[in-house]
Amino acid sequence: MILTVTLNTALDITYRVRALRPHTTHRVTEVTERPGGKGLNVARVLAALGHEVTVTGFTGGATGRVIQDQLTTTPGLVDALVPISGPTRRTIAVVDEQTGDTTQLNEPGPVITPAEWSAFQEAYEDLLPSASAVALCGSLPPGVPVGAYAGLIRDARAAGTPVLLDTSGEPLRRGVAARPDIIKPNTEELAELTGSHEPFRATQDARRRGAHAVVASLGPEGLLAVTPEGRWRAAPPTPVHGNPTGAGDSAVAGLLSALVEHLPWPDRLARAIALSAATVLAPTAGEFDRRAYEELVGRVAVTGEVSAA
Repeated sequence: MILTVTLNTALDITYRVRALRPHTTHRVTEVTERPGGKGLNVARVLAALGHEVTVTGFTGGATGRVIQDQLTTTPGLVDALVPISGPTRRTIAVVDEQTGDTTQLNEPGPVITPAEWSAFQEAYEDLLPSASAVALCGSLPPGVPVGAYAGLIRDARAAGTPVLLDTSGEPLRRGVAARPDIIKPNTEELAELTGSHEPFRATQDARRRGAHAVVASLGPEGLLAVTPEGRWRAAPPTPVHGNPTGAGDSAVAGLLSALVEHLPWPDRLARAIALSAATVLAPTAGEFDRRAYEELVGRVAVTGEVSAA
Protein backbone atom coordinates (compact mmCIF):
# COMPACT_ATOMS: atom_id res chain seq x y z
CA MET A 1 0.00 0.00 0.00
CA ILE A 2 1.19 3.51 -0.88
CA LEU A 3 0.18 6.27 1.55
CA THR A 4 -0.44 9.83 0.36
CA VAL A 5 -0.83 12.72 2.79
CA THR A 6 -2.84 15.83 1.85
CA LEU A 7 -3.11 18.18 4.80
CA ASN A 8 -4.85 20.87 2.72
CA THR A 9 -7.40 18.87 0.72
CA ALA A 10 -9.71 20.65 -1.70
CA LEU A 11 -12.66 20.18 -3.98
CA ASP A 12 -11.30 21.09 -7.43
CA ILE A 13 -13.93 22.78 -9.60
CA THR A 14 -13.17 23.39 -13.28
CA TYR A 15 -15.18 25.85 -15.38
CA ARG A 16 -14.75 25.92 -19.16
CA VAL A 17 -15.59 29.13 -21.01
CA ARG A 18 -15.28 29.94 -24.71
CA ALA A 19 -12.99 32.89 -24.01
CA LEU A 20 -11.96 34.44 -20.68
CA ARG A 21 -12.15 38.24 -20.69
CA PRO A 22 -11.77 40.44 -17.57
CA HIS A 23 -14.69 42.64 -16.48
CA THR A 24 -17.30 40.68 -18.48
CA THR A 25 -19.94 38.04 -17.81
CA HIS A 26 -19.16 34.50 -18.97
CA ARG A 27 -21.40 31.59 -19.87
CA VAL A 28 -19.82 28.39 -18.55
CA THR A 29 -19.93 25.56 -21.12
CA GLU A 30 -18.91 22.75 -18.75
CA VAL A 31 -18.40 22.22 -15.00
CA THR A 32 -16.45 19.34 -13.42
CA GLU A 33 -15.74 18.59 -9.75
CA ARG A 34 -13.25 16.15 -8.29
CA PRO A 35 -11.31 15.56 -5.04
CA GLY A 36 -8.18 17.69 -5.06
CA GLY A 37 -5.11 18.75 -3.19
CA LYS A 38 -1.76 17.45 -4.37
CA GLY A 39 -1.76 14.19 -2.44
CA LEU A 40 -5.25 13.24 -3.61
CA ASN A 41 -4.22 13.97 -7.20
CA VAL A 42 -1.20 11.70 -6.74
CA ALA A 43 -3.37 8.97 -5.21
CA ARG A 44 -5.85 9.02 -8.09
CA VAL A 45 -3.06 8.49 -10.64
CA LEU A 46 -1.46 5.74 -8.53
CA ALA A 47 -4.79 3.94 -8.32
CA ALA A 48 -5.25 4.24 -12.09
CA LEU A 49 -1.82 2.62 -12.49
CA GLY A 50 -3.04 -0.35 -10.44
CA HIS A 51 -1.52 0.43 -7.03
CA GLU A 52 -3.36 0.10 -3.73
CA VAL A 53 -3.44 3.57 -2.19
CA THR A 54 -4.57 4.99 1.15
CA VAL A 55 -5.23 8.72 1.43
CA THR A 56 -5.06 10.66 4.67
CA GLY A 57 -5.16 14.30 5.67
CA PHE A 58 -8.10 16.44 6.75
CA THR A 59 -11.70 16.75 5.59
CA GLY A 60 -14.60 18.81 6.93
CA GLY A 61 -17.98 20.34 6.18
CA ALA A 62 -20.20 19.87 3.15
CA THR A 63 -17.27 20.17 0.75
CA GLY A 64 -15.42 17.47 2.64
CA ARG A 65 -18.43 15.15 2.37
CA VAL A 66 -18.52 15.65 -1.40
CA ILE A 67 -14.84 14.71 -1.58
CA GLN A 68 -15.32 11.56 0.48
CA ASP A 69 -18.37 10.52 -1.53
CA GLN A 70 -16.33 10.80 -4.74
CA LEU A 71 -13.36 8.94 -3.27
CA THR A 72 -15.55 5.88 -2.66
CA THR A 73 -15.98 5.48 -6.42
CA THR A 74 -12.22 5.18 -7.10
CA PRO A 75 -11.13 1.52 -7.28
CA GLY A 76 -8.01 0.70 -5.26
CA LEU A 77 -8.24 3.81 -3.08
CA VAL A 78 -8.91 3.71 0.69
CA ASP A 79 -10.18 6.82 2.49
CA ALA A 80 -8.43 7.44 5.84
CA LEU A 81 -9.04 11.21 5.99
CA VAL A 82 -9.34 12.68 9.49
CA PRO A 83 -12.53 14.71 10.20
CA ILE A 84 -12.26 18.34 11.30
CA SER A 85 -14.80 20.99 12.28
CA GLY A 86 -13.83 23.54 9.59
CA PRO A 87 -14.97 23.29 5.95
CA THR A 88 -12.59 21.89 3.35
CA ARG A 89 -11.52 24.52 0.82
CA ARG A 90 -12.38 24.72 -2.88
CA THR A 91 -10.18 25.57 -5.83
CA ILE A 92 -11.57 27.07 -9.03
CA ALA A 93 -9.90 26.58 -12.41
CA VAL A 94 -11.27 28.59 -15.34
CA VAL A 95 -10.21 27.16 -18.69
CA ASP A 96 -10.22 29.43 -21.73
CA GLU A 97 -11.23 27.11 -24.59
CA GLN A 98 -9.96 29.57 -27.18
CA THR A 99 -6.37 29.72 -25.88
CA GLY A 100 -6.19 26.67 -23.61
CA ASP A 101 -4.95 28.88 -20.77
CA THR A 102 -6.10 28.20 -17.20
CA THR A 103 -6.76 30.77 -14.45
CA GLN A 104 -6.58 29.27 -10.94
CA LEU A 105 -8.29 30.55 -7.78
CA ASN A 106 -7.35 28.76 -4.53
CA GLU A 107 -9.30 29.30 -1.32
CA PRO A 108 -7.40 29.25 2.01
CA GLY A 109 -7.61 26.06 4.01
CA PRO A 110 -9.57 25.62 7.27
CA VAL A 111 -7.93 26.31 10.62
CA ILE A 112 -6.72 23.05 12.20
CA THR A 113 -7.02 22.86 15.99
CA PRO A 114 -4.31 21.29 18.18
CA ALA A 115 -6.64 18.38 18.96
CA GLU A 116 -7.26 17.77 15.23
CA TRP A 117 -3.52 17.85 14.51
CA SER A 118 -2.91 15.33 17.29
CA ALA A 119 -5.65 13.07 15.90
CA PHE A 120 -4.01 13.17 12.48
CA GLN A 121 -0.57 12.32 13.88
CA GLU A 122 -2.00 9.27 15.63
CA ALA A 123 -3.76 8.13 12.44
CA TYR A 124 -0.57 8.64 10.40
CA GLU A 125 1.56 6.61 12.80
CA ASP A 126 -1.01 3.79 12.69
CA LEU A 127 -0.91 3.73 8.87
CA LEU A 128 2.89 3.81 8.44
CA PRO A 129 3.65 0.13 9.23
CA SER A 130 1.48 -0.97 6.28
CA ALA A 131 2.91 1.54 3.79
CA SER A 132 5.49 0.67 1.12
CA ALA A 133 6.09 4.40 0.51
CA VAL A 134 4.70 7.78 1.61
CA ALA A 135 4.04 10.98 -0.34
CA LEU A 136 3.76 14.21 1.67
CA CYS A 137 2.22 16.77 -0.66
CA GLY A 138 1.06 20.35 -0.83
CA SER A 139 0.61 23.36 1.39
CA LEU A 140 -0.11 23.41 5.13
CA PRO A 141 -3.49 24.68 6.31
CA PRO A 142 -3.60 27.31 9.08
CA GLY A 143 -2.94 25.85 12.51
CA VAL A 144 -0.58 23.10 11.37
CA PRO A 145 3.01 23.68 12.59
CA VAL A 146 5.39 24.90 9.89
CA GLY A 147 7.72 22.01 10.74
CA ALA A 148 4.94 19.43 10.33
CA TYR A 149 6.46 17.71 7.31
CA ALA A 150 9.83 17.40 9.03
CA GLY A 151 8.19 15.49 11.86
CA LEU A 152 6.23 13.25 9.47
CA ILE A 153 9.44 12.50 7.54
CA ARG A 154 11.22 11.49 10.74
CA ASP A 155 8.30 9.20 11.61
CA ALA A 156 8.49 7.55 8.18
CA ARG A 157 12.24 7.10 8.41
CA ALA A 158 11.87 5.53 11.87
CA ALA A 159 9.37 3.08 10.34
CA GLY A 160 11.77 2.30 7.47
CA THR A 161 9.31 3.69 4.89
CA PRO A 162 10.61 5.67 1.87
CA VAL A 163 9.15 9.17 1.79
CA LEU A 164 8.74 11.73 -1.01
CA LEU A 165 8.18 15.40 -0.15
CA ASP A 166 6.49 17.82 -2.56
CA THR A 167 5.92 21.22 -0.97
CA SER A 168 7.45 24.71 -0.97
CA GLY A 169 8.71 27.56 1.18
CA GLU A 170 9.53 27.10 4.84
CA PRO A 171 7.82 23.66 5.07
CA LEU A 172 10.18 22.49 2.30
CA ARG A 173 13.26 23.99 3.96
CA ARG A 174 12.50 22.32 7.28
CA GLY A 175 11.41 19.10 5.60
CA VAL A 176 14.66 18.77 3.64
CA ALA A 177 16.63 18.92 6.88
CA ALA A 178 14.76 15.78 8.05
CA ARG A 179 16.35 13.87 5.12
CA PRO A 180 13.48 12.71 2.87
CA ASP A 181 14.27 10.08 0.25
CA ILE A 182 13.05 12.31 -2.63
CA ILE A 183 11.99 15.92 -3.03
CA LYS A 184 10.34 17.23 -6.20
CA PRO A 185 10.52 21.03 -6.34
CA ASN A 186 10.03 23.19 -9.42
CA THR A 187 12.70 25.72 -10.38
CA GLU A 188 11.10 28.55 -8.39
CA GLU A 189 10.79 26.42 -5.25
CA LEU A 190 14.36 25.19 -5.70
CA ALA A 191 15.67 28.74 -6.08
CA GLU A 192 13.79 29.84 -2.97
CA LEU A 193 15.27 26.91 -1.03
CA THR A 194 18.88 27.33 -2.16
CA GLY A 195 19.23 30.89 -3.44
CA SER A 196 20.51 29.60 -6.80
CA HIS A 197 18.69 30.00 -10.13
CA GLU A 198 20.97 27.53 -11.93
CA PRO A 199 19.04 24.24 -11.75
CA PHE A 200 21.96 21.81 -11.52
CA ARG A 201 23.80 23.83 -8.87
CA ALA A 202 20.57 24.33 -6.91
CA THR A 203 19.73 20.62 -7.11
CA GLN A 204 23.15 19.67 -5.76
CA ASP A 205 22.76 22.20 -2.96
CA ALA A 206 19.35 20.74 -2.03
CA ARG A 207 20.98 17.32 -1.70
CA ARG A 208 23.65 18.75 0.58
CA ARG A 209 20.89 20.19 2.76
CA GLY A 210 19.56 16.69 3.42
CA ALA A 211 17.50 15.31 0.54
CA HIS A 212 18.63 11.84 -0.54
CA ALA A 213 17.55 12.50 -4.14
CA VAL A 214 16.28 15.68 -5.83
CA VAL A 215 14.03 15.65 -8.90
CA ALA A 216 13.58 19.19 -10.16
CA SER A 217 10.73 20.08 -12.51
CA LEU A 218 11.94 22.27 -15.37
CA GLY A 219 8.48 22.90 -16.81
CA PRO A 220 8.17 22.09 -20.53
CA GLU A 221 11.86 21.12 -20.57
CA GLY A 222 11.22 18.09 -18.34
CA LEU A 223 13.01 16.88 -15.21
CA LEU A 224 16.50 17.04 -13.74
CA ALA A 225 17.38 14.33 -11.21
CA VAL A 226 20.44 14.24 -8.96
CA THR A 227 20.67 11.08 -6.87
CA PRO A 228 23.34 8.94 -5.16
CA GLU A 229 23.11 6.60 -8.19
CA GLY A 230 23.73 9.31 -10.79
CA ARG A 231 22.27 12.36 -12.48
CA TRP A 232 19.87 12.51 -15.42
CA ARG A 233 17.84 14.85 -17.60
CA ALA A 234 14.52 13.69 -19.01
CA ALA A 235 12.30 15.48 -21.51
CA PRO A 236 9.10 14.72 -23.45
CA PRO A 237 9.67 13.65 -27.08
CA THR A 238 7.60 16.57 -28.39
CA PRO A 239 6.13 19.73 -26.84
CA VAL A 240 2.63 19.23 -25.42
CA HIS A 241 -0.11 21.83 -25.17
CA GLY A 242 -3.17 21.79 -22.95
CA ASN A 243 -4.13 22.24 -19.30
CA PRO A 244 -1.12 21.74 -16.98
CA THR A 245 -3.25 21.42 -13.82
CA GLY A 246 -2.11 18.32 -11.92
CA ALA A 247 0.83 17.57 -14.24
CA GLY A 248 3.34 17.86 -11.41
CA ASP A 249 1.25 15.58 -9.22
CA SER A 250 1.18 12.98 -12.00
CA ALA A 251 4.98 13.19 -12.14
CA VAL A 252 5.09 12.49 -8.39
CA ALA A 253 2.83 9.46 -8.91
CA GLY A 254 5.19 8.24 -11.62
CA LEU A 255 8.23 8.58 -9.39
CA LEU A 256 6.53 6.93 -6.42
CA SER A 257 5.04 4.01 -8.35
CA ALA A 258 8.38 3.30 -10.02
CA LEU A 259 10.12 3.51 -6.62
CA VAL A 260 7.95 0.79 -5.08
CA GLU A 261 8.38 -1.29 -8.26
CA HIS A 262 12.18 -0.99 -7.82
CA LEU A 263 12.74 0.46 -11.29
CA PRO A 264 16.06 2.19 -12.14
CA TRP A 265 16.13 5.98 -12.18
CA PRO A 266 15.94 6.42 -15.99
CA ASP A 267 12.72 4.37 -16.04
CA ARG A 268 11.32 6.33 -13.10
CA LEU A 269 11.93 9.59 -14.91
CA ALA A 270 10.48 8.31 -18.19
CA ARG A 271 7.28 7.30 -16.40
CA ALA A 272 7.08 10.63 -14.59
CA ILE A 273 7.51 12.62 -17.81
CA ALA A 274 5.00 10.51 -19.76
CA LEU A 275 2.36 10.79 -17.03
CA SER A 276 2.92 14.53 -16.72
CA ALA A 277 2.57 15.07 -20.47
CA ALA A 278 -0.49 12.81 -20.63
CA THR A 279 -2.08 14.93 -17.88
CA VAL A 280 -1.54 18.13 -19.89
CA LEU A 281 -3.23 16.43 -22.86
CA ALA A 282 -6.24 15.15 -20.90
CA PRO A 283 -9.59 16.90 -21.47
CA THR A 284 -10.33 17.12 -17.71
CA ALA A 285 -7.95 18.98 -15.41
CA GLY A 286 -5.89 16.66 -13.21
CA GLU A 287 -6.68 13.44 -15.10
CA PHE A 288 -4.30 11.71 -17.51
CA ASP A 289 -4.85 10.40 -21.01
CA ARG A 290 -3.92 6.70 -20.74
CA ARG A 291 -3.46 6.22 -24.47
CA ALA A 292 -1.12 9.22 -24.64
CA TYR A 293 0.80 7.92 -21.61
CA GLU A 294 1.32 4.47 -23.11
CA GLU A 295 2.43 6.01 -26.39
CA LEU A 296 4.81 8.51 -24.79
CA VAL A 297 6.51 6.45 -22.06
CA GLY A 298 8.77 4.58 -24.49
CA ARG A 299 9.76 7.77 -26.33
CA VAL A 300 10.92 9.94 -23.43
CA ALA A 301 14.51 11.05 -23.89
CA VAL A 302 16.60 10.33 -20.75
CA THR A 303 20.27 11.30 -20.75
CA GLY A 304 22.83 11.28 -17.96
CA GLU A 305 25.40 9.25 -16.17
CA VAL A 306 25.63 6.68 -13.39
CA SER A 307 27.79 7.59 -10.39
CA ALA A 308 30.99 5.63 -9.92
CA ALA A 309 30.67 2.90 -7.28
